Amino acid sequence: MLHIVFTTEDLAKIRMAAEPDYLWEVANSVQTLRRRDGVRMFREWRRWARSRIPKTLTRLAPLLPPQGYSPDFLTPASPDPAVPDVALNALLSTPRTRLRTDLARLAESQRRLPRWTGRLAEGDLDTLRQLEESIRLYHARVLAPIWPRVQSHVYADRIIRMRSFLEEGVDGLLSGLGPQIQWSRPVLEVDYPFDQVLHLEGRGITLQPSYFCWPTPVKLADPQLPPVLVYPVERDDILSPSPPALTSTQQADPVGALIGRTRAGVLRAAATGSSTGELARLLDISPSAVSQHAAILRENGLLQTFRKGGRTMHTLTAHGRAFLQDTERVVHL
Repeated sequence: MLHIVFTTEDLAKIRMAAEPDYLWEVANSVQTLRRRDGVRMFREWRRWARSRIPKTLTRLAPLLPPQGYSPDFLTPASPDPAVPDVALNALLSTPRTRLRTDLARLAESQRRLPRWTGRLAEGDLDTLRQLEESIRLYHARVLAPIWPRVQSHVYADRIIRMRSFLEEGVDGLLSGLGPQIQWSRPVLEVDYPFDQVLHLEGRGITLQPSYFCWPTPVKLADPQLPPVLVYPVERDDILSPSPPALTSTQQADPVGALIGRTRAGVLRAAATGSSTGELARLLDISPSAVSQHAAILRENGLLQTFRKGGRTMHTLTAHGRAFLQDTERVVHL
């Protein structure tokens, strides 16, 4: 069990990540790919991903074992961790002392590391560049095709957390992070492979939802680094590398079925997350009508629906956000 100890100052410095963290999703997905559990959720994606994995993954696998310690330098803090160039620049700027410390610890937990990790530990620029290229190629081939789904789940999770904060304050936010996390002031108890205590000491913490974090939340190993808790988003679907097939009507006119005042209203309201009841009151229609419109939007990949706290909640997918921005130019309510 991990015990994260908050002070009053820490409670005022909680930050909710707005986007998926590029490097955390790479690291978590490599580890999830190499695990054997989570069969129902990840089996189809694993089969698909393994057929696309570039040979350069041999540079990632030794650094990211399926269980246990993985180096902190692979998931550094950066000004904008959702942007690949910014995140990778932070990785390339890792101090040599950090590389040596992290890789020495990894060597202690592994039978044997490849020779090139010795050059990496010394901060060899060519080796760092090769690692960067491996990460870019892995993401392009394995994660980019499903990135909209990763984004959609993180967006939805953020909306859930913000609503919890607005309705119940910081206690509601921290107590609603999932069944693996329990909040009892001033300690956040997290399901963890071993016992550890992390004192925030006024630094605050970043809460980072992750699609590929599995099966339990994770954090950086070094307690002196900026605190971050990466936790699994709520999922109720099976990860498939390809979207559902469109019907013949959708293929013929994917936009025509969506244009309309009511559906546009549903989309706008779902941008910040709304329940079926809230949408019905806002749009002055029945809950059953909301459900019908939501079903069409879901079929077209613009909306996702989930249950939270006894309510049916609707949020936009990544495609839905993009669609709404485009339709704002032509749809006038």
